[in-house]
Amino acid sequence: MTFGRPDDTGDPATQWPPRQPAADPYPTEVLTPLPADDAWHPTEQIWSPYEGKPRKERGPGTLIAAAAVVSALVGGAAGAGGAWYALERDDKESVRDASASLGTGTPTARDVTPGAVSSIARGVLPSVVSIDVGNGAGSGVIVRKDGYIVTNNHVVEGADDISVTLADGTTADATVVGTDPDTDLAVIKARVTGLPVAPLGRSNDLQVGDPVVAIGSPLGLAGTVTSGIISALNRSLDLPGGNGQRPLLLVNAIQTDAAINPGNSGGALANGSGQVVGISTAIATNGDVESNAGVGFAIPIDEARDIAGQLVDDGEATHSYLGVQSADSEDGVTLATVMGDGPAADAGLE
Repeated sequence: MTFGRPDDTGDPATQWPPRQPAADPYPTEVLTPLPADDAWHPTEQIWSPYEGKPRKERGPGTLIAAAAVVSALVGGAAGAGGAWYALERDDKESVRDASASLGTGTPTARDVTPGAVSSIARGVLPSVVSIDVGNGAGSGVIVRKDGYIVTNNHVVEGADDISVTLADGTTADATVVGTDPDTDLAVIKARVTGLPVAPLGRSNDLQVGDPVVAIGSPLGLAGTVTSGIISALNRSLDLPGGNGQRPLLLVNAIQTDAAINPGNSGGALANGSGQVVGISTAIATNGDVESNAGVGFAIPIDEARDIAGQLVDDGEATHSYLGVQSADSEDGVTLATVMGDGPAADAGLE
């Protein structure tokens, strides 16, 4: 049997130069010796990338993975391969391009539709302030440009020093004008004028399911905006007293799932038209965890407007009452007790 080209039947051993061994694709690399045990440090490299990596055995799986990576590099960015080659040859200037630019990005369309959360926030945020009382903090809503601010009674009750921070970062001292523990409302006056006044709406016009936005300083984070809906109306809540404050029966409260957290107290609850319809005051919590559980409450602005007006004018607020205690029965509600010095007794009810 002979070997060779089809047109030559001579002995290939005498006609062809000996085959040269194939070049070793993995030439011997210079390894960095391992440091002594007493010089070992968790961040030290076993090898130096400039002196060669330790040679590793490559199995079929490794080759497939490596081929996939190479294919991705070559097919996806041939220019990147050229850049790598140039950098390896210390020729960085050849791959630089002073005219290259990633652009300025695509402008984000702003939703200016009436009722959009961003539109509501832009209109109400400037009139919401952070309140610092030294050992606590809360929020407030500016109702007059000469510095009058509505907040919760439990935010400022017993406070000696009060300061407010406006939306633009301006700070000012404030004093208590009047408080009404029965409704958990208070009015303070900041020593600054020319303030942006919150647009006030009507809480009597609210319906369950209406969109609302809560604005305040939850956990000290000023200017925080959250959104949700009106979950229920006319809620009656027995609020426990805390920090020496007496328990409170809150009536006609607005319930919302807009996130309200400690620090939101006294802040604004605004409707879809960007009008303040409530003053945030309470949250429901899971156990002892003071965080939002999706159940927050606000004082209706129709009630807050009336109480705040009395506090500004007289420093105190009055409330209508009958002077009776009622009880449920099979026939409906009956008079259980008539207080001796109340309006009902004066009217002759028994």
